[in-house]
Amino acid sequence: MNVQNALLISAAIFSVGVYGVLSRRNLLIVLMSVELMLNGANLALVAASRDLARFAPGAPEGGQALVLLSMAVAAAEVAVGLSIVIALFRHSRSVDTASPRATALRR
Repeated sequence: MNVQNALLISAAIFSVGVYGVLSRRNLLIVLMSVELMLNGANLALVAASRDLARFAPGAPEGGQALVLLSMAVAAAEVAVGLSIVIALFRHSRSVDTASPRATALRR
């Protein structure tokens, strides 16, 4: 697979994630769409680092290290985001972003 195909697939995955964030009202779907966006960015980083490996022998490790860092941040984001969604659901019995009770944590 050449770098253009990988970047095209990466852009498609990122675009699906953006569409999911902008069009869906369920917070769980929004979180999954954010994860799709992060995976698209990770794929682009790996493709770029593999393409740069032709010019510098140590270049692939840099892109792969950034992907590992991004995956760690994504795991932390999932943990925090899911705990916020669970707290909202327990409080308002809804995870709909259009619901006024789901967007405010008040008694």
